[in-house]
Amino acid sequence: MERTSLTVAALLVCLSVAVVKGEDPYVFFEWNVTYGTISPLGVPLQGILINGQLPGPRINCTSNNNIVVNVFNHLDEPLLLTWNGVQQRKNSWQDGTPGTMCPIMPGTNFTYRFQVKDQIGSFFYFPTTDLHRAAGGFGGINVHSRALIPVPFDNPADEYNVFVGDWYNKGYKSLKKNLDGGRTIGRPDGIHINGKSSKVGDKVAESLFTIEAGKTYRYRFCNVGMRTSVNVRFQGHPMKLVEMEGSHTMQNIYESLDLHVGQCFSVLVTADQEPKDYYMIVSSRFLKQAHLSSVAIIRYANGKGPASSDLPTPPPENTEGIAWSINQFRSFRWNLTASAARPNPQGSYHYGQINITRTFKIVNSRSEVDGKLRFALNGISHTDADTPFKLAEYFGATEKFFKYDLMADEFQTDLNKVIVAPNIKNGTFRNFVEIIFENREKTIQTYHLDGYSFFAVAIEPGMWSPEKRKNYNLVDAINRHSIQVYPNSWAAVMTTLDNAGLWNLRSEMWERFYLGQQLYFSVLSPARSLRDEYNLPDNHPLCGVVKGMPMPSPYKA
Repeated sequence: MERTSLTVAALLVCLSVAVVKGEDPYVFFEWNVTYGTISPLGVPLQGILINGQLPGPRINCTSNNNIVVNVFNHLDEPLLLTWNGVQQRKNSWQDGTPGTMCPIMPGTNFTYRFQVKDQIGSFFYFPTTDLHRAAGGFGGINVHSRALIPVPFDNPADEYNVFVGDWYNKGYKSLKKNLDGGRTIGRPDGIHINGKSSKVGDKVAESLFTIEAGKTYRYRFCNVGMRTSVNVRFQGHPMKLVEMEGSHTMQNIYESLDLHVGQCFSVLVTADQEPKDYYMIVSSRFLKQAHLSSVAIIRYANGKGPASSDLPTPPPENTEGIAWSINQFRSFRWNLTASAARPNPQGSYHYGQINITRTFKIVNSRSEVDGKLRFALNGISHTDADTPFKLAEYFGATEKFFKYDLMADEFQTDLNKVIVAPNIKNGTFRNFVEIIFENREKTIQTYHLDGYSFFAVAIEPGMWSPEKRKNYNLVDAINRHSIQVYPNSWAAVMTTLDNAGLWNLRSEMWERFYLGQQLYFSVLSPARSLRDEYNLPDNHPLCGVVKGMPMPSPYKA
């Protein structure tokens, strides 16, 4: 890739073309990705910063905006960023996963171009290469509704992004060395809030946000950690849940909310208490023999007095805590009457009345292969290739790298028998599918699907069987992009594979992702039409065996 930058003249040309063509508005960013010293838990480490920041710059945009992000890689390693929750309609070329894109090499740049088509909500970006997620490089993507489309709550006085998650003091290169050597990364060392941590009573603690009495604020929470579910709560202030991963929810009130790895939600909090300092508390969930927590100060403007050390009680743990958390999941409901990114109500899509075309039953496992730790789905532990699988498909070179459907639709093998190979599933274009995640392990899991949102219709203890479908929520399940699966439990989701491309279904527990707990759905349109999928972008880098190959015939309208 040639090193280029978006000059003012170039921006004006792009904007002029957009006006002439009647396109949706463009939003431009230029990001410099560098190493920098960070101390989320007070221990200095080499982290990954974007424009010198952690969290990185916020992408503040409106539904249907075209996003242009020119990323300069100043690291000494290849880099990719993915846009967690952005569906990239017809455009898996911009998804930022190793299966779809060649990485941005050190000292070069790449310009991502994508549209937040028919989406609203709270999302985030992060690096997918190497073990960079453990080093930072994350930031927010806030997609607002268009001006003429009503939102089911009054405009808040302000809105704040809150990134929470576990953290390791070993540094990402040491963690990677552990995984490459066949060992686990172990338990985290603590919890951070926006890249910092504090304890109750810290005299040097700064306020995270300042609020004014009588006003209501929107907090967009995302769990950007490596493996740990957390619970979030405010001292003395209940939360009204209003949005979850791109869907408006029924506006229930909660004293505390569980937030699993890779997930986001928005809450409204009203400053209606005595003006002084209060704590926001983030604590770990379902970590055996460990309880980690961090606090941040929410300060009333002109308030007087420190925050009380009397913190709200965390939810229960162990078996009782799992039941508590499942019940909370069941309380999350889609707001059927609210508008989404379009003027029509969210509930106008009656997913419960569509016949299921295909069922994928996926069981996760942990085992050893040649004495090294691996994680698998239905006995297949995914591994990447030097050539991204999407490029291999586009250039007709798939036989050099992988076989489709090596993994069966339903788990049929011994959990201890694991094959390490690329895990690419054929997904028939526009099929309505059901995906069952069954977790027979003792640790919680979280899964995310790129390119789509799905209806999270059920979570239950035990093992799944077809008769469990009678317990599905077929009316107002949240339409979202991630789902947690509790120990010795299952979860069911439904979606239509109507977005042509190659899409990553992955564990959001990054140790598991890195060691194979992921797959790709290949969803190809038989029409090979631009109505269904975009061509390879002109600026898209080529690598591996496709570099130097003749370009395939492009898709046509």
